[in-house]
Amino acid sequence: KRDRVSRFGFLLIAPAVIAVAIGLGAPFAMINSIAKYSFNAACGIALGCWVMLSAPVLIYQRIRTVGVRIPLAVIGMALAHAGLGVFIIGVTFTHAYSIEKDVRLASGETFSVAGYDFRFDGVYEAAGANYAALRGEFVVTRNGREVATLHPEKRTYLVQKNPMTEAAIDPGFTRDLYVALGEPLDDANDAWAVRIYHKPFIRWIWLGALIMAFGGLLAAADKRRRNQAT
Repeated sequence: KRDRVSRFGFLLIAPAVIAVAIGLGAPFAMINSIAKYSFNAACGIALGCWVMLSAPVLIYQRIRTVGVRIPLAVIGMALAHAGLGVFIIGVTFTHAYSIEKDVRLASGETFSVAGYDFRFDGVYEAAGANYAALRGEFVVTRNGREVATLHPEKRTYLVQKNPMTEAAIDPGFTRDLYVALGEPLDDANDAWAVRIYHKPFIRWIWLGALIMAFGGLLAAADKRRRNQAT
């Protein structure tokens, strides 16, 4: 707030150029599975990368002007900025490239979403501690290799008697896969209404928030922020 752009502006040019290159190129990585290019996503990714890459510049500038000793407040500030960049990238990818499909699947049928093949192997009865359930089984493969087996449920709790949908989730660092059972459509063919989600980089939203919170804790732990008791 008391600094001058002329003092540090030049240091931010290189991160900006790298961030723009990453932002323009990153959506191409999604084209094989999602088949579209989003300029808005490119802008958001570039902004997030610029914030992330600029965080080390704050540390470098501090070392150059003050010395090797870096206060916790400065480290915390840099981490919080990096966390904001991770958060922006997570929101951008999730908003631009999330896929949601409502489909009818009979036992043995397969549906493909974002390069993942979801094979429906039917529904069977299951019981929990305080509920009865109809549990589906979905085998997820990619390029012929099994990725996960998901078991979404339609639960009926013994107390309230109202059916509840329990989605099955396969989490990942760069994507989450969700499957939820709807309603049975054809008893003869064991067909169900199924909802399938592909959420890329949704975990980065939470990761960015955690990094920002950790940066705030480090900044608050700086001895300069403490008041002596009187």
